[in-house]
Amino acid sequence: MNILSIDSSSKVATAAVLNENGLIAEYTLNNKLEHSVLLMDMIDNLLKDSNLTIDNIDGFVASKGPGSFTGLRIGMATIKGLSFGSNKPYVSVSSLDALAYSLINFDGIICPIMDALRDSVYTCIYKNNNGKLEALMDYAALDLEELVNLLKEKGEKVIFTGDGLVKHKEYLINNLDNCYFPPNHLSVIRASSLGELGLKLLLENKADDPNSAPFYLKKPQAQRELEKRLALKNEDNI
Repeated sequence: MNILSIDSSSKVATAAVLNENGLIAEYTLNNKLEHSVLLMDMIDNLLKDSNLTIDNIDGFVASKGPGSFTGLRIGMATIKGLSFGSNKPYVSVSSLDALAYSLINFDGIICPIMDALRDSVYTCIYKNNNGKLEALMDYAALDLEELVNLLKEKGEKVIFTGDGLVKHKEYLINNLDNCYFPPNHLSVIRASSLGELGLKLLLENKADDPNSAPFYLKKPQAQRELEKRLALKNEDNI
């Protein structure tokens, strides 16, 4: 089963083609270009370089978040369009799951952190349970201090990954014992990791509802600012 997997939940854009036998091809760009500009060209080039066409793809995988509001919408819309146009199924997989899955062989807690602005991160914590990724909590948006306190309670060694390391690595080193960090190439979401998780679901004949949508954990900034202005306006009218 050949599948096409993409992730656009952060500033990194990544796409991969893979099947049960392994990875066929993968492109990852971290050059801050707009996903709406590069994503379709990336997919087109990926298929051409793999000597495949969209007719050779049996299913699709997209990141459902958390992450960038705009990036997630673009990625989900792209995969839905390809899925509907080819009448092939698609599934969506958490960007946090994909980050953690790249480090599944670590023998402690795996903790992806994605930048959620200010001093907060999108996160979850995982462990390897007989070769399967097991989440030990729900996806959450936490202040970094909250996350560190939670991990201290666990009392285990922990490896961090994700774009949140750019801002928070020094804080983690200074405030948490027994923490580890992967090579830089494993600190970005890989479409191949996302795709492996999605492939397992597609092989079990699981597919997303056509009306499925990304999950954000936080409201979009524009919505939060509007609610804040409305709350202030209501206070003035009291």
